[in-house]
Amino acid sequence: MIFEKIPTVPTSEELLDKAFRRAARAKHGKRILDRKTKLDAEESMLLTAANILSDNLTSIVRKFPSFDQMPPFYLELADVLVGIEELKMNLASIQWAGNKIKEISRRYVGMMRNSEDAKVVRKQAFGRISSIVDSIDGNLRFLNDARNKLRKLPDIGEGPAIVVAGYPNVGKSSFVALISSARPEIASYPFTTKGLAVGHFTRGGIRYQVIDTPGLLDRPLEERNEIELQAILALKHVGGAILYIIDPSETCGYTLREQMHLLDGIKKEFGIPMLVVANKIDIAEPVENADMSMSTLTGEGVDAVLNRLVGMLTEGKQ
Repeated sequence: MIFEKIPTVPTSEELLDKAFRRAARAKHGKRILDRKTKLDAEESMLLTAANILSDNLTSIVRKFPSFDQMPPFYLELADVLVGIEELKMNLASIQWAGNKIKEISRRYVGMMRNSEDAKVVRKQAFGRISSIVDSIDGNLRFLNDARNKLRKLPDIGEGPAIVVAGYPNVGKSSFVALISSARPEIASYPFTTKGLAVGHFTRGGIRYQVIDTPGLLDRPLEERNEIELQAILALKHVGGAILYIIDPSETCGYTLREQMHLLDGIKKEFGIPMLVVANKIDIAEPVENADMSMSTLTGEGVDAVLNRLVGMLTEGKQ
């Protein structure tokens, strides 16, 4: 997943401590015999600290993925979570600091060579550099918080995907588990307290994804907050077809009328093919509202439903 490789972003204190400790070791590695070797030692300290800081700051910026090349699904979710424009501004501040530190180090090295006391000049440079790094501590902390949030996003690939919707306990997770070649991966994500289940299966050499969406598509859309609604909209970018499961037995705890109301809301939001399937036909009669029927308990009708969904995805590509 594009965000999982973003490393922890250090604080300004951690960066300065690392740079100055390495700078001190660089000086201790020099044999100070005369004015020239003393100058070399002070220059080495300044350049070591400046290079470590500028390299680390540039690396922080580089480790965040390019927003211009980011898939729309992740771009929208990142905007929901942390704000793309705010993220760009904070990254720009970090890049500015890295460039400024290089500029200061070059200028102060020149000043050292014309100074009677290179150590005094080096300390002045360290003071300037410290002020710059301290000034971006808020930016560093924002980026680390953003990194922690983005790493929790679900790992949704580029392959064709089926989005599974419906009220709780209608059989969504059971369906995902039945058709997946492996047990679905459950990943927490920041929109609800529940998890997102992503399963995979292969047909005709093509790897498909099936995405269960508890916490997003299991209650009427008018009950959603703004963040949830935006996350639902982002699902449009990955969903090639929607499987909406209903429970005509109503043992899920919701009436059929409530389930159909949710279906109407999802139809309005998603302009992609949808298959309505009645589950639990082992204990309930099929209903007119459904396109197909199945039982995730006995397995009856599950393969037929899956074949229909794969067909819908194939037709959608044509």
